[in-house]
Amino acid sequence: MPIKIGTAIALVVFASGQHAGAQESKLNTNLGAGVTVPVNPTGRFVGSSANIVVGAGYNFDRHHSLVGQFMWSGLPPDNNALLPIRLVAQTRGISGSSNLYTLTANYRFKLEGRVFGAYVIGGGGMYYRHAKLSKEVVVGEGTVCGPSWVYWGYGCVSGVVSDDETLITAGSTAFGGNAGIGFTIRINEDGYKFYIESRYHYAPTKGIPTHVVPITLGFSW
Repeated sequence: MPIKIGTAIALVVFASGQHAGAQESKLNTNLGAGVTVPVNPTGRFVGSSANIVVGAGYNFDRHHSLVGQFMWSGLPPDNNALLPIRLVAQTRGISGSSNLYTLTANYRFKLEGRVFGAYVIGGGGMYYRHAKLSKEVVVGEGTVCGPSWVYWGYGCVSGVVSDDETLITAGSTAFGGNAGIGFTIRINEDGYKFYIESRYHYAPTKGIPTHVVPITLGFSW
């Protein structure tokens, strides 16, 4: 439904006859950042966090493009999801982190007026989700972090042993897909634009499938 609404808005913009005067470049690039919102079942285990997106591609004409993109999204663990592990381990010092990395190839169809535009985008690629559990380790304040600590996996902060020890890490790679909609505002006649985009990503990663909706703001050309 959001894609249909966005396409209708884009058609109205295009029908206004306010066509951009600048020559369309064959190369497209984009750089953006925003927030990634996990949806169930992923949302039961992790919360929202930041994302960064960078991409480049080829414009076949004013409407049709291919866009290759890399995206990083943080997926911080939900405290309720860690509670069963903390109860079994009988400690509250367990914490976790997880991140999502994607490399996708996408098709984009866009309609633009002189200032405003809209587009739909979708594609697929590789999705890698990495998760880590760690716990606090009491090593004494100011303990110097020598080679022996580093070899066994302890962290160092400014030459001092940190209070975290990695318990377990898990990574899963899967082929997934995405689809979404975006809106643009032309900044100048050279083709630079501000954009806002919402996209749904899915990948059948091991254990728990990955379902996220990144909302990204940035600049494109």
